[in-house]
Amino acid sequence: MKLVVGIGNPGPEYAQTRHNCGFMTCDLLAAEHAAAFARHRKWKSQLAELRLADEKVLLLKPQTYVNRSGEAVLAALAFHKLLPEQMLVVTDDINLPLGTLRLRASGSAGGHNGLRDIEARIGRGYPRLRLGIGREDANRVAHVLGRFSPEEQPAADAMLARAVQSVGAWLAAGLEPAMRFNGPPSQPPPDAPGSGEAANGRASASDDGSPNTPDTPSSATPSTRE
Repeated sequence: MKLVVGIGNPGPEYAQTRHNCGFMTCDLLAAEHAAAFARHRKWKSQLAELRLADEKVLLLKPQTYVNRSGEAVLAALAFHKLLPEQMLVVTDDINLPLGTLRLRASGSAGGHNGLRDIEARIGRGYPRLRLGIGREDANRVAHVLGRFSPEEQPAADAMLARAVQSVGAWLAAGLEPAMRFNGPPSQPPPDAPGSGEAANGRASASDDGSPNTPDTPSSATPSTRE
């Protein structure tokens, strides 16, 4: 069994926002396999189940806002007795250019409140797939919680499609094959010559620990919770 966790904020006001790239990736993956999400009260999550070959796969979308994502993650791992390396967390990344993917076996939270909460509960040793949403220093909160512009949407759609492919490769064959999708969209397709590790600039399977995804500060109001 494997677990795929999409990070995001619940509610229609946050649907399709940049910070919900993890949710959107899980939604696309579920649709690809004709799986439906249902409410899981105990885990405070939306949960879908699918089968890939002979393996059961759970898609989890915590409904606790981004900054408490670890609550649902810990509950799901403990219930199914899964190891952290049997889970893949999918999240947005403000410090990666729009369209860029970065899959790593482990690493730091890099300033991301959702990853920070998961790390506080289970440590750093779990795979994570970061989706670049671009950076806006003038108003990071509005940028992260805003939706892609019409000009950005084609690049965002293409990135989400590649993210689904990367998750599918991780589920079917593990981390290394899935890492072929790392990098910006301008790179050669994963099966093209020169598109492997060197072409993607991947020096290691871990994040470098530098600040990576600053989030908006947590607050008592849903509009700025993460």
